[in-house]
Amino acid sequence: MGRAKIMPAKTLLLPYQKRWVEDRSRLKLAVKARQIGWSWASAYSIVRRKALASARLDAWITSRDELQAKLFVDDCKAFANILQIGAEDLGERVLRDPDGKAGSAFVLRMANGSDVYSLSSNPNAQAGKRGDRIIDEAALHADLRFLYSIAYPGITWGGQLEIFSTPRGETHYFQSLVKDIELNGNPKKFSFHKVTLRDALDQGFLYKLQQKLPADDERQEMDEDGYFDFIREGCADDETFLQEYMCVPSSDADTFIGYDLIDGCRVRGTGTTGPAKSERNAPWVKVWRSADPIGNGDLYLGMDVGRKKDLAVFWLAEDVAGILVAREVKAMHKQRFAVQEDALDEYVRMPNFRRGCIDATGMGMQLAERAHERHGYRIEAVTFSGSVKEQMASAVRAGMEDSNFRIPDEQFVVADFRKIKKVVTASGNIRYEGDRDEDGHSDRFWSGALCREAKGSGPAGTTEWESAAAPGRVARGRSAVV
Repeated sequence: MGRAKIMPAKTLLLPYQKRWVEDRSRLKLAVKARQIGWSWASAYSIVRRKALASARLDAWITSRDELQAKLFVDDCKAFANILQIGAEDLGERVLRDPDGKAGSAFVLRMANGSDVYSLSSNPNAQAGKRGDRIIDEAALHADLRFLYSIAYPGITWGGQLEIFSTPRGETHYFQSLVKDIELNGNPKKFSFHKVTLRDALDQGFLYKLQQKLPADDERQEMDEDGYFDFIREGCADDETFLQEYMCVPSSDADTFIGYDLIDGCRVRGTGTTGPAKSERNAPWVKVWRSADPIGNGDLYLGMDVGRKKDLAVFWLAEDVAGILVAREVKAMHKQRFAVQEDALDEYVRMPNFRRGCIDATGMGMQLAERAHERHGYRIEAVTFSGSVKEQMASAVRAGMEDSNFRIPDEQFVVADFRKIKKVVTASGNIRYEGDRDEDGHSDRFWSGALCREAKGSGPAGTTEWESAAAPGRVARGRSAVV
């Protein structure tokens, strides 16, 4: 089954996984491609080591969030069963840091009495504890520098400190550790591992993957070069591909919203807001939805209007205790205005819908006017100008800095947020612009900004127009009348 050309040895681990597992260095760090089985191999390693009768130290695994922490300990349980090692799942246990603050960890107790603790990113929870340390997807932790400062003393009396991650921007502390290793003589003396997607494919990754995929999966018909191209073409842009799969960190130098803000505001979900490469020139509709369902909070909507070149994007968010959490993002390409209006009306009819803001620039003006006529004060029109964009973009960034604006953990949304640049013109004016490419003009970002605008106070000034459909009737929208 499958057309992979490189067939690895019939062993549990691929060569790059085996090197990591067998590396007994006190400090080790890996920069690696996304989804190549690194956490899985680390779970195997920790179970194998803690099952030894001589094992006397616990293991502490720190993951980006509670879900990832549970998945890691689930992998540990699975390996304990495969290796026929006695282990007891103690479930979720309360831990307290030195200040008495409660946290939680998923705990697996080995037959020899040693414990494997898997916890989400709360550095203080492991302060003062001895034993092995694993920092899973280190670049996704908000304050890796502080986490490192807590984890490192924990191996004073023995154990290993293992750090691994896909890169996340040039300015993250994880990348500082990598630079120290590659460029500054490795002062901390890490044992260093680096595995790109190409490296993984050359060592048999595709063959292993195809053994797990359904027989009718399209990836069964690919060889290593075909799979490499398939992954590259499916990414939101080249920057995303290079970072997620080729270990090349993105530059934050000109980006208005960097990964440090994005990673602290992600919401898990399913679906996508972008097409496969083969779909890009055709009409399409794509939807992302949050993993958590819509609750009882007020709902707000932003709509960026597009027809042919740009996308039409709807951003629905729920106010959850003062935090505006993305619940659904729907992107449309080459869809008739009638289809866009139907989608808008469905959102407005939702229970707890409070207000929506629509891009009324250019072709959006008539759509916004018609929507206002149907739904009254619950729909407001926003006409983009330099000053309006500046206020809206700054409001989004401020919301992310204050952790009260949450965005989808979805590659096309993240790519659009990364495209926004703060540009100072020769005359000293400030513009906020996103590069135009085949995926639009940062349309997902501006729909999110419009959604936040719907909840908060808006730019100064209003504009008025007479409706062509209803002469003499005045509809109101927002613009930059100063």
